[in-house]
Amino acid sequence: MRRNRYNTCAAGAKSRCRDEIRRDNVVCVEGMRPIRDQNLAQLLMQMRFTPPAKRHGQLEAAEQLLTIIDDKKKYPFEFVCYKITGYRPKGESARRLIRGSQLADDLRVLIWKLSGRLAAPVSLQPEKVYTTAELAEELGVSTKTIGRWRKRGLLSRKYLFDDGVKRIGFLRSAVEKFLESNSSLAKNAARFRRLGKKEKAVIVSRAAVLSRNTKMSRRQVIEQISREIGRGHETIRNLLLNYQRENPRKASVLKQSPGVIEPADAAELYRLYNQGVGAGELAKRFRRSRSSVYRIINRKRARALLATKIEFIMSDEFPEPDASEKILAGRRQNAIIPTGNAGRPSNLTGNSLSRHLEAIESIAPLNREQEMELFRRYNYLKYVAHLGRSAVRPELACGRALRKIEGYLDRAEAIKKVIIESNLRLVVSIANRHTRTGANLPELVSEGNVSLMRAVEKFDYRKGFRFATYATWAISKDFARKIPAEASRRRRTSDTGLDELHKNLRTGTAAGVVAVERARHNLIRVIENNLDRREQYIIINHFGLLGTVIRKKKKTLKHIGDELGLSKERVRQIELVALQKLRKSLSTEEFELLTG
Repeated sequence: MRRNRYNTCAAGAKSRCRDEIRRDNVVCVEGMRPIRDQNLAQLLMQMRFTPPAKRHGQLEAAEQLLTIIDDKKKYPFEFVCYKITGYRPKGESARRLIRGSQLADDLRVLIWKLSGRLAAPVSLQPEKVYTTAELAEELGVSTKTIGRWRKRGLLSRKYLFDDGVKRIGFLRSAVEKFLESNSSLAKNAARFRRLGKKEKAVIVSRAAVLSRNTKMSRRQVIEQISREIGRGHETIRNLLLNYQRENPRKASVLKQSPGVIEPADAAELYRLYNQGVGAGELAKRFRRSRSSVYRIINRKRARALLATKIEFIMSDEFPEPDASEKILAGRRQNAIIPTGNAGRPSNLTGNSLSRHLEAIESIAPLNREQEMELFRRYNYLKYVAHLGRSAVRPELACGRALRKIEGYLDRAEAIKKVIIESNLRLVVSIANRHTRTGANLPELVSEGNVSLMRAVEKFDYRKGFRFATYATWAISKDFARKIPAEASRRRRTSDTGLDELHKNLRTGTAAGVVAVERARHNLIRVIENNLDRREQYIIINHFGLLGTVIRKKKKTLKHIGDELGLSKERVRQIELVALQKLRKSLSTEEFELLTG
């Protein structure tokens, strides 16, 4: 019977303990948040069952500990428990570290809750005890300021005041110690003065005039008044909002917030920013704050980054901790050698081909070691950019993180340009060998440049082969599909393939055709999102994206030029720029579907 009674009492005590923990750590009383660290929450529960005299000592020890906590350091729970109770707990959980800033917040909650149980009478204290209102009046500050000071380290407890009510109180010695260690806060508080009725009326009147007679946004109106009268932004904002709430029938003294920006406006804002328009000018034009403008820009940058295709050849050394130091070390920067001034590979005809050949003659070729090092760095930079991009969230995009990722991609693109320029003579050499079939040399060189760009991205440098070997095969393969002699041969054999395709469509077995057709529709969507109207028109019509898999409707560059009022050469240049834009947003398969 005794055992049963004991078990019943123990069960009741455990139930009460669970209720205490739930009440103290889930319900947040008088603005105090729950204790986050579970070890401290458990310690608080245990301390409530210690004798009152011992609890007073633990409370004072917790207050002493709070004064030595450094927000930037980390502390094991074993240390915290020993400082408060004199007991060192054992086990893995006792060695768990608590961040200093979190520990300080949790200790304040622990002190507040523990003192609520003790609630010593004010009359028994050896010195003056202030209520929040009394301390605010004594120092000439608001009660909100006192609340902020509590978070900054002003010690407080719960006391039983003379009217029989438990309230938060502040010992005079605790206040003096806080003000001594936070002199700047005390000076700022001393300069504080409340707004008078006349000053409030001036602010309301001035806000009404600015809102009615200018195009300034709500934030700009508040900032202008803040500069004129020397008051804080938040003080003026709260005054005007309170005035509007108290006088709903009067004309609004503040403009309504512009709300969520429209997609078209966001796109226009981002376009202007890329053209060099400053954030301040954009804020005025779109009636937004500078911070809002930067959020919109970063969101657009993040989405553009997420839409960019980042393809790389993976290596076992990339995930290693010291990979960046080994691959991107300063001494290895010499691996990138200036290779002349050939510029971007372009479509060439007539005199432009002669100038192009003269330019590439000054470019020094890469040796095997330089070539392997460049490809190694090129793929590692894209690997690092891919890892960084995986953590990007458009709604929470950070400009610094985006610049870092974009920097990796820009450096990779610079290496790619060096590799391409070093192999331009290879393109000319291969093109010369195919002119015997009647193909036009400038057109072959232009097509070869595009094939070379594609080969750089697909080359696996780990196998030890020279890039020239792979690029020769890739360029020759593309020429075989596009030179006139091969094209005529393919036309001679196209009737059989067309009949077979019609047969498959009738029997319902052309799933591959349907997949290709779907991919082409996705391709058109990417083109519309990344190119301007003229570039879209040239790409879609030249590569026959308006037709179907069975019957493509292609137009020659000359035909497109006549329709747009441009020369054939100009159309070719615009097409190359558009292809380079698409290469960043399309996978290898999608790019081959477009240009193959």
